[in-house]
Amino acid sequence: MEIKALQEEVDRWIQEVGVRYFNELTNTAVLMEEVGELARIMARRYGEQSFKPGEEADLAGEMADVLFVLVCLANQTGVDLTEAIHKSLEKKTKRDAQRHKENPKLGKA
Repeated sequence: MEIKALQEEVDRWIQEVGVRYFNELTNTAVLMEEVGELARIMARRYGEQSFKPGEEADLAGEMADVLFVLVCLANQTGVDLTEAIHKSLEKKTKRDAQRHKENPKLGKA
C-alpha cells in the first residue's frame, strides 16, 4: 500500500468508525503510549528483560498501532507523509553520505 493510500484509508476509517479524530495533543499522548507498548516488547524480545507469565508479544500489531496513530496525526495536521519521507531521506543522504561508511563502530556485517 502506498503511503498516500494509507493516509486516505485511515481517514476513511476515522470518519466511518472512529467518529472523529482525537485532538492533536490526545493523539500525541496516544502515540507515546503505543511507542511504550512497542518498546516493552522490544526490551523483552531483544533486550535483557523477560516476558511475564501470560504476557502477549504482538510485535507487528504494536508497530501497526504506532503507524496508525502517526498517520492520524499527519492527517489532522496536514502533513503529506510521502513528501515528508522523501525530504527526510534527501536530508539524511546529504548529511550522512560518508558518515556511516566511515564509522568504525558500524563495521562491515
